[in-house]
This record gives sequence, structure tokens and C-alpha cells, in this order.
Amino acid sequence: MKKDALIVVSGGMDSITLLYEYQEDIALAVTFDYGSNHAANEIAFAKLHCGLLGIPHLIIPLDFIHQYFHSSLLEGADAIPEGSYDTDNMKSTVVPFRNGIMLAIACGLAESRGLHQVMIANHSGDHAIYPDCRASFIRAMSQAMSNGTYENVVIKAPYTDISKADIARKGKALGLDYAETWSCYKGGEKHCGKCGTCIERKEALQEAGIPDPTEYEQ
Repeated sequence: MKKDALIVVSGGMDSITLLYEYQEDIALAVTFDYGSNHAANEIAFAKLHCGLLGIPHLIIPLDFIHQYFHSSLLEGADAIPEGSYDTDNMKSTVVPFRNGIMLAIACGLAESRGLHQVMIANHSGDHAIYPDCRASFIRAMSQAMSNGTYENVVIKAPYTDISKADIARKGKALGLDYAETWSCYKGGEKHCGKCGTCIERKEALQEAGIPDPTEYEQ
């Protein structure tokens, strides 16, 4: 069967799980470097796993996002809030329309390669905080992409309605080592263990029954 998908892969738990689960469908992986605090950490793992699977991998710079957009995700470790992964605490980490921008570029790249699907690993835990992770957005963006391409490129987002713990369970079944993924928004040498994404990571692994392999600062 012809591989017909492009995946947007960050190097985090969710996209790496998606990469492994659908590896037989994936012709190309792309990572976008938009200058986030943790970009180098994530990119290293995206590159590692694509190499292990033999999936061609592109890293596309989006320097304009860091230059012109406002988000604590772009402003250094001290700007990242600590505490639970809830709307009030994590709203500052929103990079406006990030997924929309990435999906639009991925769509053009997919059509250029004769591919018909763009895969993304958004999940239900993202919905309240990030508008461009919600099912309504994914449906609308997929329709716009299909309407705007000769190849009728669409989005495949199979994790939209499941939790991060559900994704971790998939990873457990696939035999993934989540030590080889990155979550922390602060982007230090180790996960901080205190920011919302670190806490969400801990909770998902615990709920999935996976001993946490992550190195934390504390």
C-alpha cells in the first residue's frame, strides 16, 4: 500500500506516539521550528525517532513567529507559568493560530509531494486552552485544505477526542520509551517538573500505569 500521509511531529509524547502507531502510512515527517523555549529539545527527539523508523524528516524554520508573535512559550523559561494544566494558568502559552499556520504549510507540502493526508496529534486535553486544537477547528481546517487543493488534502487527527493518558496507553502497547520524548515548556537540560506540561505528563503516565522515566530537575 502506498504511503499517503505527512505527519507534523514535534518530539513530544503525543506526536511520537502517532508517528509509531501510523508509521506504515507516513511518507514524510515535518517539524516546525518557531523559536519556542523547548524547540531544541523537541527537535532532537523528532529527528531521533524519524531516523529509527526510516521516515524522511524535514525541519522547517518559522522564525517570523518568534519575531512577531506574543506567547510565554517564546519568551524564555521564566515566562512559563508553574502549576496545573488549566485554562487560566496555561493561556499565556498559546501561540496564536500556531496549528493553523503549520497545517497550511504542511498542506502545501503534502500536495507538492502527491500526498493526501496531513496528520496531527492534538488531543482532548488541549481543547479548552488551545482553540486550534479543537475538533471544530480541525474539521473546518480540513475542509478548507480539501477545497484549496487539487489533491483534496485532508487532516487526519485520530487523537482529537481522546486524552493524553489514552495516548500514553497506546504508547505502552507500542513499547515506546517516553524518556525519549520532550514535554517541558521551559526547555532546560531536564524537565522542570513544575510547569503545566510537566504535570500533565506525570498525570498521563501515572493514569496509564507507566513508571515515569522522565528526568526532572526536582
